[in-house]
Amino acid sequence: MASARRGGGVTKRCECRGLDGKLLGTACPRLSKKGHGAYVVRQELPPAADGARRTFRRTGYEKVTTAQADLDRIRAILELAGDDADAKRRVGDLLQGVMRDRTEIPDPVEVTRRIGVGVPLDGAMTAGAWLDTWVAAKKTKKRTTTGYESHIRRHLAPRLSHHRLDRLSVTHCQAVFDAIDDENEVIAAENQRRREQEARCKWHKNGRPPAAEQARLQAERAKLAAMPPYRRITGPATQQRIRATLRAALNGAIKRQLITFNPAAHVELAAGTRPKAVLWTSQHVARWRETGEKPSAVMVWTPAQIGAFLDEAESSRLYPIYHLIAFRGLRRGEAVGQNEADIDLDAQTLTVAKEIVLDGWTPVEDTPKTDGSAGTIALDSLTVAVLRENRLRKARERAAWNRHVAQERAQGRAASPWVETGKEFTDVDGAWLHPDKVSVEFTRIAVTAGLPPINLRDLRHCAATLIHAGGGDLHAIKETLRHSTIRLASDTYTSLLQEVDLEIAEKAAMLVPRARRAAGPAQETASPV
Repeated sequence: MASARRGGGVTKRCECRGLDGKLLGTACPRLSKKGHGAYVVRQELPPAADGARRTFRRTGYEKVTTAQADLDRIRAILELAGDDADAKRRVGDLLQGVMRDRTEIPDPVEVTRRIGVGVPLDGAMTAGAWLDTWVAAKKTKKRTTTGYESHIRRHLAPRLSHHRLDRLSVTHCQAVFDAIDDENEVIAAENQRRREQEARCKWHKNGRPPAAEQARLQAERAKLAAMPPYRRITGPATQQRIRATLRAALNGAIKRQLITFNPAAHVELAAGTRPKAVLWTSQHVARWRETGEKPSAVMVWTPAQIGAFLDEAESSRLYPIYHLIAFRGLRRGEAVGQNEADIDLDAQTLTVAKEIVLDGWTPVEDTPKTDGSAGTIALDSLTVAVLRENRLRKARERAAWNRHVAQERAQGRAASPWVETGKEFTDVDGAWLHPDKVSVEFTRIAVTAGLPPINLRDLRHCAATLIHAGGGDLHAIKETLRHSTIRLASDTYTSLLQEVDLEIAEKAAMLVPRARRAAGPAQETASPV
């Protein structure tokens, strides 16, 4: 404590002035009298960042015991920094601010806690600074942390950074989501204007447009080029996740005793519902071809449409991936990251243990996000045959690649040999498949086949229809697709399976020839024989 005690103490002085008009201070002969003058606390502080000397000084104490208690508290705070030069400077900044603003000297325990988490000691930490501190310390999976960072960078920091953390209110947090809703309205309006402008840029008649029309179309296309590109709105489900990020960050601040109340827990949002999977029935397909509108964000092909896609995909080297997703419901990252060693073709089982996901644009290997996502599923004999063919093809590709490498090296050119990754599905050189490459090829095949659009992730949902058509119930779908709960499978697929059943019922009814029905409505009014 000796270092903190040097350069300070408690003295008594008054405001009396001598005959020359100067303050007498400690030289006043009346200081010894009770009630005359006031006690002063003085303590030398660590130098400022520029090396300048600093001193804490506070006067106006009526009792020496009160002044001494404050001095002891100041010295205890100074001792907390130890030999850490940065901590000393920050403690000095804190005490200088306390003196300047004439605020209460903080408790040393509070200062210790703030030093420990690396936050401003003056209590003026902003919400933005805490969000950065919180996400930097997260130990979650990389893709989860990336999601937090995206929510903070895109939505939370721009609207909360300037607020003090300890003064953050429900109103401040609610305003974030009100602003998102306002932005959504702007985005929707801009997207609509762009669609309308695109329509004005098209020549809807046969043949080449006349010169006047060409000039008009050129002008309209120039207007289109100047318009903002299409943007996605931030929907209810995403807003729920953004609020969850904010709530988790503020809970972290509560654990660090930076705040005592979580305002994000009281923000009201529209319910984010999981989109229902809808089957591409003939009626939906006709409507889509007419208007370009999809009935749902999650669309699923019928078994006949799945068959048409797989027939078209057989010419692609990525066919085995699409077959596995369509029949066994693997996610894209799980299929791309599937280890060959985790597939037992003789036992007809596949264990999901790894996946390849994107960090920005970079593929990274990870374990499945939840325990439920990891698991072992059965493989039907047709899928086993497809995987056996895939391994034979991969062996041929490996041999061909290495022959090419040998030829290149023989001619003095650098070439890398086949990459042994241990993955079931690889690129042409044995390296990891980039997940986006699988999605792009999927879209190309679907367009070539003339099928209504679905996303690659929706091909996983197609597995639910095939399992159901094969006699499986919701529990079988849950186990195969590795949903965490039967309720999740029910919420996603109940309406879809009802559509499948209806389509099957309609087809079954058409199998039975009916002369009376075929005769037409005129005979339906005749009297029964």
